[in-house]
Amino acid sequence: MVTAEEAVAGIRSGQQLYLQAASAVPSVLLDALVARAPELEDVKIVHLHVEGPGPHLAPEMAGHFRHRALFIGPNARAAVNEGRAEYIPVFLHDVADLFLSGLVPLDAVLVNVSPPDAHGFCSLGTSVEGTLAAIRAADTVIAQINHSMPRTLGDGFVHADTIDFGVEVDVLPYEHQLETIGDVEERIGKYVAGLVPDGATLQMGIGGIPTAVAMALTDHRDLGVHTEMFTDVVVDFVERGVINGRRKEVNRGKIVSTFMMGTKRLYDFVHDNPMVEMRPAEYTNDTAVIRRFSRMTAINSAIEVDLSGQICADSIGRQLFSGVGGQMDFIRGAALAPEGRAIIALPSTAARGTRSRIVPFLTEGAGVVTTRAHVRTVVTEWGAAELYGRSIAERARALIGISHPDFRAELEAAARTTHYL
Repeated sequence: MVTAEEAVAGIRSGQQLYLQAASAVPSVLLDALVARAPELEDVKIVHLHVEGPGPHLAPEMAGHFRHRALFIGPNARAAVNEGRAEYIPVFLHDVADLFLSGLVPLDAVLVNVSPPDAHGFCSLGTSVEGTLAAIRAADTVIAQINHSMPRTLGDGFVHADTIDFGVEVDVLPYEHQLETIGDVEERIGKYVAGLVPDGATLQMGIGGIPTAVAMALTDHRDLGVHTEMFTDVVVDFVERGVINGRRKEVNRGKIVSTFMMGTKRLYDFVHDNPMVEMRPAEYTNDTAVIRRFSRMTAINSAIEVDLSGQICADSIGRQLFSGVGGQMDFIRGAALAPEGRAIIALPSTAARGTRSRIVPFLTEGAGVVTTRAHVRTVVTEWGAAELYGRSIAERARALIGISHPDFRAELEAAARTTHYL
């Protein structure tokens, strides 16, 4: 047990580190490391989306730290698009393999864990994702022993003997407030909820649309959750009895996730709660696991959808925006599940209604996250388009039908020019 400054004192120039993700960012350790910037060069920091200011991503840190993004969070977008950071496209379920195979070697890992229990085990709390694999692969494990980190159950424990340096702190994981939903999100939520049967197992992400979908599920029964992440919305529906997991084929009665982002209410709910099981992403996002749930319903979003059904979800043209994440893991898993449903839900327009998000062709430089062969159902505030088993012409008609009315004539003309119609 040492100070934060002593804990990071052994990190040297040229080394590569992993930083625990999402709300569990070990902020005290990160601040201590950034304070050493003048004496460090080219320290590579690998992580998924992280909450908080991300001081290592500031322009003045260029040359001292170089972020290697497995998923680009809002605080990392400028650094990536200005060339001060790198992006590694990867499915979330493959992150652990990058570390354990040595393709992305790790000299150290910085984590944020609960105090050890009577048996010496610390919980990774609000975020397991690829952290457990990083701990196994890294030469040095540096941990915040955090009295405010909830002790979550499942497969996210590290024994105190594994930790090389521990720093005692009392810092609440980063909080994330639910997004405010408007009329568009509410309409999308109702359309999506109409596609969800009772007894379904849900995967939902973060943002206005997942919140709106959840709020539209009030009258559903016996829903389960198997997801990569969840928010405060889940707490509401457990308390109302809508989510109980009774009909899940795997992990019956359990909410299974690999990370969470929410408020203190959520963190209090998950603390020592046997209903919640935190698992590594190589389990939660394994298509072979996902497909075992009858009525598995995956709800994901997109930046653009072209008239053939290609989904761009990680970039706005050439500007990198987020990442591949778990979209394909769950879209494919849900499609293979008995009575499964793979849904892409998005508003029909962007830029305050001046731009259609259903387009004849993806913008130059846009990344295809979900291929046209994988996409099944696309939902906007104007309805649902079923694309599975449909020709390009049938897809184009269906997608034009759920585009904003202001753009339908333009889309139809483009489709005829390209002989889609």
